[in-house]
Amino acid sequence: MSTSPEPLRALVDDAAVFPPGNSPLPEAVSAHARHRASAYGGCVGPLLVPASSADALLAVLDAGGWTGRGPLDLGVVARPGTDPAVLREGLAVLAADPRVDVRGAELGWTAGWRRLDLPGDLPLALEVPRERAAQDEALADVRAAVAEGDAVVAKFRTGPTPTWPWPPEDELAAFLVAATTARVPFKLTGGLHHAVRGTYAVDGVDEENHGVLDVLVATAAALEGAPAPEVAALLAVRDARALADLVLAWPDATTRRVRAAFTAYGCCTVTDPLTELADLGLPTSA
Repeated sequence: MSTSPEPLRALVDDAAVFPPGNSPLPEAVSAHARHRASAYGGCVGPLLVPASSADALLAVLDAGGWTGRGPLDLGVVARPGTDPAVLREGLAVLAADPRVDVRGAELGWTAGWRRLDLPGDLPLALEVPRERAAQDEALADVRAAVAEGDAVVAKFRTGPTPTWPWPPEDELAAFLVAATTARVPFKLTGGLHHAVRGTYAVDGVDEENHGVLDVLVATAAALEGAPAPEVAALLAVRDARALADLVLAWPDATTRRVRAAFTAYGCCTVTDPLTELADLGLPTSA
């Protein structure tokens, strides 16, 4: 069994300030420093912040809110429907400050995203539409950009919002199959708070959640050409021990291939999935 955290390395982007966590920005920055300094720090990606919060973030830094070593790693997010100018302005403000290191940006996909005058070398995640034809168009566009050497990934929402119902197994499976068939790397966002598929209480209300291990195993199957119904069946598995044993048994080549496809996901409660994964024997520290 591997003793390195490679299956989970930089897997969980810190989305503490986004729903349902809604952590105040000063608390999120302080907590992120603790995450990055912890034994599981290698599994944690950048802190995700709304593009509209750029000035507020720098005010937190002015007040001494960042206590981590080196610059604060950030991902700057403009959710679908946000005016791209907000993202451009936020990136310009943050890029000028040496106390932060902007690692990537996120934006809703549109057919004209290449004309948005964003920094050309900045990794970009484009949230794809839900409707099948539009999603196929977006994935084809992202594939073309990747083929041209752009650092672009597709992004799909796995948790509910007021306007986006929770996507069931067959819908998520269809996305995984489409993305892997098109050889498009992807990240996920929302709802992946637990190691395994289940029904969990969120603010006292039971909600369906996809599981991190389910997605890893389903991605591996999709990469091997499994059809969507088979991928959906893997996403429905609720046996955490069985899924963990599968991932722990992966050869290094499988781990690298899966993580090249499934690059990261945003989670507002970083420690919840990582604690569960560690309890199942997944390595979370080097």
